[in-house]
Amino acid sequence: MPVHLDPVPRVRERGDVDVPRTVDDALAAVRTWSDDLVPGAGATARLWELLATLAASDLAVARAVEPHLDARAILGQAGVRPTVAGDDATWGVYAAEGPGVRLDAVEGDDGWRLHGVKPWCSLADRLDAALVTAHLPDGGRGLFAVALRGAGVTCGDEPWAARGLVEIPSTSVRFDDVPAEPVGAPGWYLTRPGFWWGGVGVAACWYGGAVGLARRLHDGVRGKDAALLHAHLGAVDEGLQSARRALAEAAALVDAGTLDAEAGRLLAKRVRGTVARVCEDVLTRVGHALGPAPLALEPEHAKRNADLQVYVRQHHAERDDASLGAALAASGEAPW
Repeated sequence: MPVHLDPVPRVRERGDVDVPRTVDDALAAVRTWSDDLVPGAGATARLWELLATLAASDLAVARAVEPHLDARAILGQAGVRPTVAGDDATWGVYAAEGPGVRLDAVEGDDGWRLHGVKPWCSLADRLDAALVTAHLPDGGRGLFAVALRGAGVTCGDEPWAARGLVEIPSTSVRFDDVPAEPVGAPGWYLTRPGFWWGGVGVAACWYGGAVGLARRLHDGVRGKDAALLHAHLGAVDEGLQSARRALAEAAALVDAGTLDAEAGRLLAKRVRGTVARVCEDVLTRVGHALGPAPLALEPEHAKRNADLQVYVRQHHAERDDASLGAALAASGEAPW
């Protein structure tokens, strides 16, 4: 069942994609998807609805698809077509940093080369290529396109202990003198307005996962005369409506093209925080309402619950709230 940001559900449009059922199916399907599934091109709501729909079915599928679509959007914004991979390649985006590891980019006579280790590289052993951030000799950061199946690329073997998103293990990747192509000018990746749209796309995935849990609650409550269950269902509906409205408003603002980088940053932080809190509340209320049986006896429900708990922790809770608050305090005027 599709997930819509418009409160009035629309009929299935020609060109909507079918929902892959596994991560392998998703990685095969995205090779054939149209290039207009990018934020800021007039169909942002459709893109985020797609991600939410995938997540409501299986969060791991959405988690596999989202970085690929983000990478294609980044390449489109940069106006480049890297030669490290073909047009039908599957892509990841690796921009995380971690203690004790570092990835450096060095320019030589034969172009740029990557040296070092990048942490948190999801599906690196199954993707064709990735966009990675790396430290530059002058102390800045650059974004580079790199093939993941060539010489000098070694995926780590760190264990994935979580019970959520088990199909999407994130390991380190070592790059030993690996050729790479710059994407955008130094620092461009982090300063472009589009940087924040990808973060809202992730929130759309969280929202879809919460919708999946809410649908199970609705099925469990329907036909029962229990005031406590109805209270949980009503509160879940209220939360999901606030998350949906936040995503829909953000999609309209992105497509309007009127937000600069700072305004985009504030918008993304607000939306991500709103959706994350709703997801946490849905996880709690669905658990309280349904009890332990679905978690223990229903594989699909237990998986969705575990997947969402892991995925929503990409929002850094109070730390992200503090970042938003600091930005608002420094702006000089209250935004309300």
